[in-house]
Parts: sequence; structure tokens; C-alpha cells
Amino acid sequence: MEFHLQRNTYVHPSNRGMAAGFNRLLNCSTFARARRAVLSRLPFMTMASDVVDVVYCTWIVDTADVAGYIPPGVALMERDGKTLFTILTYAHSHFGPSLAGPLRRLFPSPLQSNWRFYVSTFEGANDAAPTVLFVKNIFDNRLYLAATRMLSDALPSHLAARFEHRVVGRRSMTRIDSGRGSAPDFACGAQLTVSRALPEQFETFFDSWRRAVEFLGLQDGALAHVDDCSRIAHARIDLPIDIDSVRPMEPSGDVIGGDFLQGIGAKGRPFCFLVPGVKFRVLSERLL
Repeated sequence: MEFHLQRNTYVHPSNRGMAAGFNRLLNCSTFARARRAVLSRLPFMTMASDVVDVVYCTWIVDTADVAGYIPPGVALMERDGKTLFTILTYAHSHFGPSLAGPLRRLFPSPLQSNWRFYVSTFEGANDAAPTVLFVKNIFDNRLYLAATRMLSDALPSHLAARFEHRVVGRRSMTRIDSGRGSAPDFACGAQLTVSRALPEQFETFFDSWRRAVEFLGLQDGALAHVDDCSRIAHARIDLPIDIDSVRPMEPSGDVIGGDFLQGIGAKGRPFCFLVPGVKFRVLSERLL
């Protein structure tokens, strides 16, 4: 069977105002090539945020169903023809350059959702650091959407028409609506629980709840396929999650997934947990 890599083209969530111009600019390969020519000669600007209310939702899917999202040279972590897919959604606290120091508090605090697979090996790897493959990144803020699309290859982002994410008391609620755009649809509620029992279907991958949380949370790098040059971007990240602070959750109510989740076979109730807060940094980015 022949597979074709899915493109990550940006489509604005509405067709009003300057939407058409926005689409052209954020998908412009000429601008991307010029930006790479300039920024590749400059030191990387480390980015930082104190993220909070990080809710992880993970499914087991058939590797064959996701092959169209996996670039050449990348192999996923796999067991018996199955692999793992995670949506993690969180609130930034003043996402901006580390060099801004105390002035970083002037930067906004957008909502973000990362959709990712887990990589076992990839060409160009210098070490065995745990790495994920981004297939979708969603923001609720036009400034961060434009900045990540125009200034980064490792975070091909999309703008949601509606994006809600909150943790109140023992409950969380996440809702992402695409509108007319390229952001995927998703809605999931969850509640805290005292049980740290690993769901039976995940026992193929992990021997305990703690080992699952360590693997799913403690990742040091991220890959993304770059459409216009058919290469892979590699970002190094620092996400020092305190595993003892992680709290188990269980889905509550219906989990709503749009075409993307249905297409990769992410069905049923996900394995969920909450990271209350962590200091996040993006350390570097390069094309492999």
C-alpha cells in the first residue's frame, strides 16, 4: 500500500476580513526560505513559559492508520502493530524569550494544544533523548499562531475558532472547535481520581501507571515535517515534570473527536492525567 504524507497547510477559521491574505502569508514557502536563510546565521532565542493545568489524553491506535503522518526516516514506538497518540492541552503563563527576564510577564498567556506521536528512532539523531512527532499544534491567539508559523519550522500551528481549557476544582474541560479552519475538533472533560491503576490495554506498553506517566510526560525533543522543503525540523525542549506532582484523571462524559481523530482511529476513553504546572523552555531548533 502506498502512503502519502499529510500536509499541514494552514487554513484560517473564518473567511471574513483578511483571512485570504493570512492564509497566503502563513503558507508562503518563499518567506519561509528567506527566514531560514537569515535565522540560521543567528543564535537561537530560547523561549520560556510557566505552563499550568496540563491535561494529557492518550489513545492506542493502529500504526498502519497513522502512516500518512510519519515522515521518511522516522519510526514510531510500537508494540504489536499499535502505537501511542497523545493530546496535551495547557495554559501558558507569559510565553516569551528567556532573555526578557522579568519583562516576560508582559507577554500574553495563550492556550495551546499539542497533538503528537512517540518516536523510537529518527535519521540525524545525535543521542537517544526521548522525542515526539508533532502532527498538530493549536493556539487560541493570533499573535502566537502567526509567530510560530512564520518564525519556526518545528511548530506548524493552527488557530481555533473556539478554544476553551480550564481546570476548576477536581474537573477539567477542554474544547477546540475548528470553524472553517485547519485546526482539528476536540472536546473532553475529565475528573481527578485516586486510582493509579494502568488501563489494561496500556499494559502492552508499560508495567505501571508511573512508568506510563514518565514516558508520556518526560520528552526532550520534538520533530515536525516541513512541507515546503520536505525535511524534518528538530527542536530540543526542557520539560522537567515532577512525576510525584502528577495526578490521575478519568474522562467524564462523552469524548468528541473530529475528522482527524476518527481518521487515525483514536476512539473510546483516553488514558488521562494532570500536570499542575511545569517550567517549559524551547532550547534549540534545526533542520535535519
